[in-house]
Amino acid sequence: MAYFNELPNISYPSLLPSQSKIEERILVKNLFKRSKLRSDVDQAITAFNYYYVNEGIRPDILAEEIYGDSELDWVILTANNITNIRNQWPLEHNDLYEYMLDKYGSETNINGIHHYETRQVLDEYDRVIIPAGLQVDANFTFKYMNYSNSIVNVNPVSAITNYQYEVKLNDEKRRIKVLKPDYIPLFLTDHKNIMRYEKSSDYISKTIKSTYNPRIGGV
Repeated sequence: MAYFNELPNISYPSLLPSQSKIEERILVKNLFKRSKLRSDVDQAITAFNYYYVNEGIRPDILAEEIYGDSELDWVILTANNITNIRNQWPLEHNDLYEYMLDKYGSETNINGIHHYETRQVLDEYDRVIIPAGLQVDANFTFKYMNYSNSIVNVNPVSAITNYQYEVKLNDEKRRIKVLKPDYIPLFLTDHKNIMRYEKSSDYISKTIKSTYNPRIGGV
């Protein structure tokens, strides 16, 4: 089921040059109408499988693999609250590099330092003194007392480049949740109900509502 086929319409005043009457209207898709997972399904761990998006896998490819229908790609996006695939879906290597080049301006800047993070520090009993991945200043130091009551000074700092930072963010987008096939009929039924208009002053039908025409109203 293609997503845009299910979107309801708006009867909108025509702005086309070919219009002959001020009351002429055209039907356009209501892009502001959006469905979401039911809260009981969204919060049910058993309703999802978890998936790692490998290089080159698009939502339509994944939908074909899991649901046998590439047009259900929007179900995958909805389950992960993805509204902008350019920014929220993992980029392929070449696209990621072009994105970084556009963002940072040059390859030199891409390899520049973005921030500093801690390295993991363990004591003599392999207990974690400092976890890895904490963002700190470049000159961050730490003191602790070891088993022999000696003071140990450490400077567990690593520089993280802009490249490493962007790759990490991109890789985090690869971990997604996928609605199990058994829940698809329920979700599609809910989606169709959400896409239907309720009766109001603008109501024409379950799939069409009108909008105000300023050419007639004079405002």
